[in-house]
Amino acid sequence: MGKDKLRKFAENLTFSCLVQPDFSDIFNRDHPLKGRWREDFFHNDAPIVLELGCGKGEYTIALAEREPGRNFIGIDIKGARMWRGAKTAVERNIRNAGFLRTRIEFIGSFFAEGEVDELWITFPDPQLKTRRAKKRLTGPMFLERYARLLKPGGAINLKTDSKHLFRYTSAVIDRFGLECRIAEEDIYGSGFADEILSVKTAYESMFLERGLPITYTRFSLGSRREFPHFDWEGDDIDDKDNELERSNR
Repeated sequence: MGKDKLRKFAENLTFSCLVQPDFSDIFNRDHPLKGRWREDFFHNDAPIVLELGCGKGEYTIALAEREPGRNFIGIDIKGARMWRGAKTAVERNIRNAGFLRTRIEFIGSFFAEGEVDELWITFPDPQLKTRRAKKRLTGPMFLERYARLLKPGGAINLKTDSKHLFRYTSAVIDRFGLECRIAEEDIYGSGFADEILSVKTAYESMFLERGLPITYTRFSLGSRREFPHFDWEGDDIDDKDNELERSNR
């Protein structure tokens, strides 16, 4: 492991805004902050918004600065990347921004039912190979996890360059009869991007330089709690598009 990573990992331990439990602390058990993020972490009663797969935390930080009346938590497993966001929060004294280092599969160990008001999923791995479709963050397996922690009517926001993931998410919304509030195929080309949507992550800047349109979907799970797995025919018919997307990554 490089010295720079070791330095970042060591500094992560000093950040009060960064929670990074051992695997043994959450495997088949709940973390002490579950149901108590407002009281014990943020020390306020403001709404909680999660950014899943936050990377360097650009969106978490930007949202927290623009919306001081809400709490934001960036979640990722990559500690060296998350270091940047946590360090920025400390340097700028952003008290409504926090970071959680864990796998999204374990999210249920950290948040109680209805504790979260909104989710952001920004430029996730689209998992283009069919055998990895179950790992898509807008797929049924993860929607069931989100349904347990989101308050009724809580929004899920997906921002991605992947046309495949955009279409897949639309198919999931249709399949389960979910409320789709926005489905925009090119937020910059159409002029749809507002101050929040115009925040750019490192990945987004790279994709824009390559001329790729950025899509945005906003939807709600309503009161639905179960999401049976289904095979999407688009995984079979979009091979050429998939190869093109892979070449852009």
